[in-house]
Amino acid sequence: MPSKTGILLTNLGTPKSPSKIDVKTYLSEFLSDNRVVKPKNKLIWWLILNLIILNTRPKKSAINYAKIWQRFGPGSPLLDITNLQLSGVKKVLSKSYDNLTFEVGMRYGKPSISKALRKLKSSGNNKIIILPLYPQNAGATTLSTLDAVNYEVKSWVDSPEIIFINDYHNNTGYINSLASSITDHQKLYGKPDKLVISFHGMPKSYIDNGDIYYDQCLNTSQILANTLNLLSNEYCVSFQSIFGTEEWIKPYTEDTLKSLALDGLQHVQVVCPGFSADCLETLEEIDIENRAYFINAGGKSFSYIPALNDRSDHILALSDIIQSKIV
Repeated sequence: MPSKTGILLTNLGTPKSPSKIDVKTYLSEFLSDNRVVKPKNKLIWWLILNLIILNTRPKKSAINYAKIWQRFGPGSPLLDITNLQLSGVKKVLSKSYDNLTFEVGMRYGKPSISKALRKLKSSGNNKIIILPLYPQNAGATTLSTLDAVNYEVKSWVDSPEIIFINDYHNNTGYINSLASSITDHQKLYGKPDKLVISFHGMPKSYIDNGDIYYDQCLNTSQILANTLNLLSNEYCVSFQSIFGTEEWIKPYTEDTLKSLALDGLQHVQVVCPGFSADCLETLEEIDIENRAYFINAGGKSFSYIPALNDRSDHILALSDIIQSKIV
């Protein structure tokens, strides 16, 4: 029997709709993951989550999701863009291979990673290559995805070979695509006083306990700055999406933007290299909320540089990463 290979692209996930009940279901699954929240007391966290957070946060989050819904297709931007990415990768790789099958799986919500893996297995694949679309490796994203994969395949009989791609934070194609997206944006909007490179945040305790995410974020930023020939005073790195009362890795994006405006900088641009697809954290949190922080603090011009999404150079970079594991 000819060898067949399955390709699985994964990302974080999304509610089924921007309704309060669907957002609540999604947040319940997401915030119950011990990789995402590591409570000192699980019972206390369960009570806080179920009695307070899930009775307050879904309403606000649903309003925010509604602002961005159907921006890139019929539903959630994250899922719609991931499907576009899969179509692009399939088109590229199918030029060189006729033995590949492709699926999308989300860590939380649908389509699930388990269902996608079962479909790939039932298609008779001898090998399954899994690419989590998180350039920087983090316990709360990459390793949580690996948990979901292991949970599904542990009971399989005659399991295909599983190849799990841990990260691509310093991949040349990825970096070049990021650099091109920035220069393309600046051809339209000019060069800013400061380029803010914003990554999703993480509790500082996770880094202190050995998570490699922070180091990879800094490494990506340095390589990107070198590629763009940026001076140290032309860019800065910050971290967004802070949640809860625990200290997170700093500096915070919100504080950074306010400070830049108060220091007299008039024009900033924000790029988010950790997000392979635009989503709530970029389209709403950065382009709406953080824009307001900068303008209200005295800034004049703010623009968000879109995620790489299904840019042709990004699709080629993802395809090359996968192709290196096919042979």
